[in-house]
Amino acid sequence: MADLTRLTATELAATIATKDASAVEVAQAHLDRIAAVDERVHAFLHVDAEGALAQAKRVDAGEISGPLAGVPLALKDLITMRGIPTTCGSRILEGWRPPYDATVVTRLRDAGVVILGKTNMDEFAMGSSTEHSAFGPTHNPWDLDRIPGGSGGGSAAAVAAFEAPIAIGTDTGGSIRQPGAVTGTVGVKPTYGGVSRYGLVALASSLDQAGPCARTVEDAALLHAVIGGHDPLDSTSIDAPVPDVVAAARRKDIKGLKVGVVRELQGEGYQAGVEQRFREAVALLEQLGAEVHEVSCPHFEYALPAYYLILPSECSSNLARFDSIRYGLRVGDDGERSAEEVMALTREAGFGAEAKRRIMLGTYALSSGYYDAYYGSAQKVRTLITRDFEAAFAKVDVLVSPTTPTTAFRIGERIDDPMAMYLADLCTIPSNLAGNASMSLPVGLAPEDGLPVGLQVMAPPMADDRLYLLGGALEEALLGSWGAPILEGAPAL
Repeated sequence: MADLTRLTATELAATIATKDASAVEVAQAHLDRIAAVDERVHAFLHVDAEGALAQAKRVDAGEISGPLAGVPLALKDLITMRGIPTTCGSRILEGWRPPYDATVVTRLRDAGVVILGKTNMDEFAMGSSTEHSAFGPTHNPWDLDRIPGGSGGGSAAAVAAFEAPIAIGTDTGGSIRQPGAVTGTVGVKPTYGGVSRYGLVALASSLDQAGPCARTVEDAALLHAVIGGHDPLDSTSIDAPVPDVVAAARRKDIKGLKVGVVRELQGEGYQAGVEQRFREAVALLEQLGAEVHEVSCPHFEYALPAYYLILPSECSSNLARFDSIRYGLRVGDDGERSAEEVMALTREAGFGAEAKRRIMLGTYALSSGYYDAYYGSAQKVRTLITRDFEAAFAKVDVLVSPTTPTTAFRIGERIDDPMAMYLADLCTIPSNLAGNASMSLPVGLAPEDGLPVGLQVMAPPMADDRLYLLGGALEEALLGSWGAPILEGAPAL
């Protein structure tokens, strides 16, 4: 039998459906792979072997069916699962086992997806490298000395290391797409409100969005179709049908599609090999029949500073709930200290440096006398960025750019330089501010270092199918030109 961990989700589903392999065999193969390589990768924080095998047995018994029935999945550790540890990469949630499932988890289980466990991440999704996890960094399967992106580096690394064929991440400023780019995988941020946020531990409520990670565009589309759709438990959920992303991924025809290259998301500060692979991919789009135009989005240059006022402000509010009283870590409760003292000691011990930095920034930005100057002004810039998107989409169907300015940097290289770290999300942040749909897909290896490069596709809100249309066609064309090494195996493992 072929190595089951090397098959795509689509291939695995077919293998299980035809009974060439059982769901239990598929799950066990991936659990064995985790046992063999995860000591080096550190993609997982918790492996739920018992739960995974129990779900696989239900699929084999015919209790559940569907396009992804029996397919294993890795889940980012800020999405709640009843009775399973959820840490958000932070000590402050030590010992917390949620009493409920996130809507995403419910939909995965109802579809027969086998959840292998919870993946590592930057603490409360604050970071671009997965180095800010309280439980140690995750390593990039292409080069174990390099970062796998962040904050969802664990999910992307699990997919790239063949520990799982698909995964769920969350994207607040690029936390699905940037890890996808640097690990040679596909990562999608759906339209804000297109996938339920119920059960996602909030970082920035107006920005957070769950989405798929996969090794192929079609696999990502199948996962998107499972988790997407309206949820009455989420007040920000869009009450509209999910676009037919699976049909779009399979179409492979982009003749006449109008593609806009964003002028402001290239040039100075971008690695030469990243720009080279991006230009080659754009040229290939033209060969496939797309109409390529340069588009200007002049306010994108202000996206990064606006984002780093809006996100910390919402973060300081959301993380106030971790107060040592209701759940999680409690420090200094000796019966003599006041609740305020216990809270201060717990937050000091439980939060890492990056979380504290952003909480303080946000508290300052929201404070009396500074709210309008900082948070209010940032929201005005957000409106201008949204208008840039609207003007661009009046001329073209999709926009493209590099996903991130460089390939994966070395672990420790930027850990003491927050501004250099933040620049990893330069291209991805505008889509979060505007709420539109975006995807990163691999377009080759940078000549300088042999590491993966990602191309970002951006589409209007609720036009997620356009991501998969372009992504599916470009992926098929690229498979012959760069050999799709992610399907063959990342070299470090």
